[in-house]
Amino acid sequence: MKLGIVACDILRPEIEFLTKDDPDFVVREYLEFALHEYPQMMREKIIETVNKYEGQVDAMFLGYATCQSLDGVIDELKVPTVMLKGADCIDVLLTPKEYTNEKKICAGTWFMTPGWAKEGVNGLIKEFHLDSVEGYEPQFFLDMLFDSYERCLFIDDGIGNEEEYKAMAQDVADTLKMRMDCRKCGLSGLTDKLAETKRLASGE
Repeated sequence: MKLGIVACDILRPEIEFLTKDDPDFVVREYLEFALHEYPQMMREKIIETVNKYEGQVDAMFLGYATCQSLDGVIDELKVPTVMLKGADCIDVLLTPKEYTNEKKICAGTWFMTPGWAKEGVNGLIKEFHLDSVEGYEPQFFLDMLFDSYERCLFIDDGIGNEEEYKAMAQDVADTLKMRMDCRKCGLSGLTDKLAETKRLASGE
């Protein structure tokens, strides 16, 4: 059995944690984060990347949720593919119910997974294209963008290095002048789809 992974770099820590010792995964390609800011380009990039492995793998694990523009993308792929279920990566990790609950607890919440914590403030600057604005420091726009946010919620999903990731998330929270909360979650949203990828490859 030969399997592939094409995924957003934000989910690399979780996916590598779950698959690093699995010899069935012979292809691993992580695309730069924040592609969702360019929905059509993201869709085209994913299609191009997956399709180049036609004939090389039996099935592909696509480490993306729908992310605004990926509804029906599997129909355009030339490799049998399993995609994550959810609106975005937070939805996948927390589950829709818990994602909604956390927003009810505090509507002004910025969610931080280990991948987002690793990207840090520079990741936010890239996400919102603040490095291309001349005449202003990025912090000026960060203060405006996050003025209505109250907390940064770090999601500890059990992949290890918890204190290191929390420290990175705390740095973001401090920069954005938010309080930081933490919560735990599992990885069933990923493990279920990884298992489904193996079933697809084996013809089950």
